[in-house]
Formats: sequence, structure tokens, C-alpha cells
Amino acid sequence: MNYSHQTFLKNIAQTTESPFLLDIERAEGLYLYSPDGKRYMDLISGVGVSNIGHRHPYVIKAIKSQLDKHLHVMVYGEFVQSSTNTLATTLTDLLPEQLNCCYFTNSGTEANEGALKLAKRYTGRSEIISFKGAYHGSTHGSLSISGNETKKSAFRPLLPDISFIEFNNTEDLDNITSKTACVIIEPIQGDAGVRIASHPFMEALRAKCNETGTLLIFDEIQSGIGRTGKMFAFEHYNVIPDILTSAKALGGGLPIGVFISSYEIMHTLTNNPMLGHITTFGGNPVCCAAAQATLEVIEDEKLLESVESKGALFEQLIAHDRIKEIRRIGLMFAIEFESTEEVAKIVNYCLDQGVICFWFLSCPNSFRIAPPLNIKTSEIREACRIIMEAIEQIQ
Repeated sequence: MNYSHQTFLKNIAQTTESPFLLDIERAEGLYLYSPDGKRYMDLISGVGVSNIGHRHPYVIKAIKSQLDKHLHVMVYGEFVQSSTNTLATTLTDLLPEQLNCCYFTNSGTEANEGALKLAKRYTGRSEIISFKGAYHGSTHGSLSISGNETKKSAFRPLLPDISFIEFNNTEDLDNITSKTACVIIEPIQGDAGVRIASHPFMEALRAKCNETGTLLIFDEIQSGIGRTGKMFAFEHYNVIPDILTSAKALGGGLPIGVFISSYEIMHTLTNNPMLGHITTFGGNPVCCAAAQATLEVIEDEKLLESVESKGALFEQLIAHDRIKEIRRIGLMFAIEFESTEEVAKIVNYCLDQGVICFWFLSCPNSFRIAPPLNIKTSEIREACRIIMEAIEQIQ
């Protein structure tokens, strides 16, 4: 074991007993490079972050431009900063009229924490409903509304007044009542292995929330910023949330999150108490500049237009009797096998051959594919050739 691996394992807190331990020296576009020059195709976009590839030159230019102006100057909500203003305007222009007010955070789990507080503050209620299979983050509140009990049990007690219902089960919507502050849902359940909400279910969910005065929160931390072929996955449905959360790919590689609602709802965090929600680094000007550039790249390069055809090509080229099911929307895949052992063999073979795939925490018998949206057709064909080799070598 080399010195860098020893340092990583000893001086950096570990999340697992068996990390990938892949040394990365630099990254560009679809590719990561190790110190010895080996090139890896990043088919998971750093787990949903690098939707326009690594170090997109337009994003790098925007970061450098902001660096020449200023970095952090004040905690969130006090000073006016142009990059934060510009990003808020761009986001709200992309969204339906009622989603017109942004609160910037540092990450996706923080965006969800803020959304939960906002719903409780606005409604005066405490009950929160989430879904079995959900993943919303790892901080206490977000963990409380996530569905993986294996990941939660060691940290109880968590938030009270949380209940879970079945995803895509319309009958379970009767659990939403006038006591419910909010329902939080991923339109596309990510960690559960790309479970896609049906149109009738989403419409019934919106109607039930309207009926009971319950706020509807869409967690689009994984499914947003072009991943499904729309800027946000909820655009596939005739449904608009009361609160939307986004992060991961929004920053183009820098850390940022946001929860977005109407000014009326969001303003309840302003008083009684004042500073009802506060963050030091939320709305960081450099991160906001990177996010603005990311949204401009998606628009200027018309990346959304090719997402579906690229996803269909992947699906066409990855076909094998061992595959139990492929679940896909846009360029967001779960490829399911009989066992976790098969998936591990496939992921490890691909890694050896320079292709990075990954599994899901809550669906370990599937592996994920979620490449940058600007992946080339030739790169898709090469990656799929290696994936098919990996499947063929399973004994």
C-alpha cells in the first residue's frame, strides 16, 4: 500500500471498510486520470454531480472571473452579491411562476433540511410523510425522512412524527390529512434504483395535498439539472411542487444546494423568529457563479435535446439474458441483476478496464449509469462494449 493510500485510510474518516481507493490526479470532460496516466470513463458523473462533464471550460472561466472579484464576504442574507442574484433570477425564470424565491445552501441534504423547516413553519403542523425507498440525505432531518432502516437504526431517535407510505400506491395517499405539514418525494427515486413515479400517482398526490393544505416537496437533487431530459424531472408531469430542492449537478462541480418556493411561503422564515433559517456559506459567490455557468452551458449547448437518444442508445447496447430489468429515464439508469455478487463483479471488471460504474446503497443488486449529458456517441459505444464484456465474464 502506497503512502497516499495509507494517509487516506488513516487521516481521512472512512465511510466504508472497502473504498474504491482510486487515485485521481486530474479530470477533464468525461474522463478521470490517475497519477500514472490511466484514463477512466466516469459513467456516474461523480454520483450525479458532473452533468456537463468535469472542469467544463465555461464553468472554469466563470469561477476564475468571480475569484477576481470576491470570495465570501458575509453570512447568507445580509449583503447583495451579483452572482447570487443572477443565479436566483435564472433559476426562477426556468421554473413555474409560483416557484419564485430561492434559499441557497451548501448541499442537497441542507436544502432538504431547510425545506422541512419551511413546511413546518408555514403550515404550523409537525407531521411529515415520506416514501419507502426514499433517500434525502444523511443529516438528522434528512435521514429521518429516508427509507433505509439499515442506515438509520444506529442513529435513533430521529425526528418524530414521520411516516412512510408506498411509492406509486395511490391508496396510501389517504394517510395524508389536515395534520400533515408536508409530503416529500423524489419524482425519480434515485438510491432505490431509479424508481419512476407514474403520472396518475403524481396527479393524485398533488390533488390530495391541495385537499388537505399539505405542502408538496419535490427532491430533485439527483433527478434535476437535465438528468432526465428536462431541466427538472417534474416537468415530465402535469404537477408543480410547493417547494423544490436541488443540488449535486447544479454547481458544475462546486458545492451548492437550493430550496425554492413562493415568496409568500418563504417569507415565513424571515420573522417570528427572525433568522428562522440561517447559513454562513449558503449562496457562496463562487459556487453561484459556477452554477450560473452550468445552467448556461446546458442551454447554449442544447444538451437536453440529446439526452433521450443517448439514453436509448445505452439501453440498446446493454442487452443480456442475465439482466433482470433496466429502469431508465433520460440518462439515469439502474441495471438490475440477480445478486449483489454479480453487480460487484461487473463494477470491478469495468473499473479495471477504465470504466467507472457504481451500485446503489438501497438497491445493491443494480448498478447505476448516469454519465455527463455531453457524452459522445462513440464514447457510449466504447463504454457499453466494456460493460458487455463485464457481464459476459460472470461465472
